[in-house]
Amino acid sequence: MLVYLRLLKESFGFAMNALRSNKLRTLLSLLGVTIGIFSIIAVLAAVDSLDRKISKDLSSLDKNTIYLLKFSFGPSDIPQWKREQFPNVKYSEYVYLKGAMTHTDQLGYQIFTKRETIKYESNAVSDVNIVPVSHEFIDIQGLEFEKGRFYNESEANSGAPVIVLGDDIAKSLFGDSEPIGKNVRLYGQRFTVIGILKKQGSSMFGDSDDSSAFIPVNFVRRLYGDNNPNLTNVIIFKPEKGVDMEEYKSEISQKLRNFRGLKAGEIDDFFINVFAGFLDLIDGIIGQMNVVGWIISGFSLLVGGFGIANIMFVSVKERTNLIGIQKSLGAKNRFILFQFLFEAIILSVLGGIIGLLMVWIIALILTNALDFEFVLGLGNILLGTGLAAVIGLISGILPAIAASKLDPVEAIRTGM
Repeated sequence: MLVYLRLLKESFGFAMNALRSNKLRTLLSLLGVTIGIFSIIAVLAAVDSLDRKISKDLSSLDKNTIYLLKFSFGPSDIPQWKREQFPNVKYSEYVYLKGAMTHTDQLGYQIFTKRETIKYESNAVSDVNIVPVSHEFIDIQGLEFEKGRFYNESEANSGAPVIVLGDDIAKSLFGDSEPIGKNVRLYGQRFTVIGILKKQGSSMFGDSDDSSAFIPVNFVRRLYGDNNPNLTNVIIFKPEKGVDMEEYKSEISQKLRNFRGLKAGEIDDFFINVFAGFLDLIDGIIGQMNVVGWIISGFSLLVGGFGIANIMFVSVKERTNLIGIQKSLGAKNRFILFQFLFEAIILSVLGGIIGLLMVWIIALILTNALDFEFVLGLGNILLGTGLAAVIGLISGILPAIAASKLDPVEAIRTGM
């Protein structure tokens, strides 16, 4: 064991000596490994950070949540001209399905409408994401409150002029003063502030709750009517735990077809979008990003491997005399083999560490510059280091074998 520790120490010394003696040649040779490790770890770290952000943004939603509307979240076999003729889901259908559906935990109704300006005294916030929803939305979305509450069923059904504000909107309008009970103006009418949501942070999927305002859906229905072509309506289902999703989707389809009077043979004029399908789509995109990262870095690692092999062949040539002396003093072939293998691995890992440092520095810069946390996790650090070591092992094996097979007498004569 002590012999191998001494061997590792000597190999480290030789690697450092190669750096000192031939700085430019060694650094250029290590550049391939550095770029390769930087490429793959940068991509993996970005993808991991993106995945973590997506998981955080969507953590409040059940993966079995269903969105019923006239659009599909993914590709569809139905021609676009046909899909454009599909009707909006209606409030009456929401009321019917709420009473007719079984195995349902929550069922809500939402309207996607245009952005508006909210005013309080002399303060105004423009381009606010207005979210008209039924009272069940708090349980479907899992909204968390800093203060106040969400509107109840009675307020939602009557379309009461009450409003729940996101954190950014509340701070822009009220500053440090108490917002609960104050009146703001929206759609030219007064709305009473009854709740302020906890700060969420930026979202990967459109507007954050911080920049949104929630109002009863029936207020907007009273304002715009049920057949406004500029609005998109959606019915949201939260099934009970453990329900068979295919049977549940079939029940939705059957009951809505009956309600709409669709005949046998006619296609569904609506789409049942399961949130899990949306997550699968995102996972597929993330997987493709990983593959692209591996392909790009693979070329750099290949070049880096040739660079390490070149250094080691040159090192064998320069130390031929020393190898002959070591063998004449009793050094075994295995000792010489490991000596050069360790040196190749050390040089490659050094290049990998430089690549990891580059990723870490860039991650810090981007995290501070953007409202997004880039994370270089321990798993990626170990992966980068291990990958560099493997590249060094593969690149150094031929030079190490060549060195271990040198004849001691011939090596001493050649090196003189």
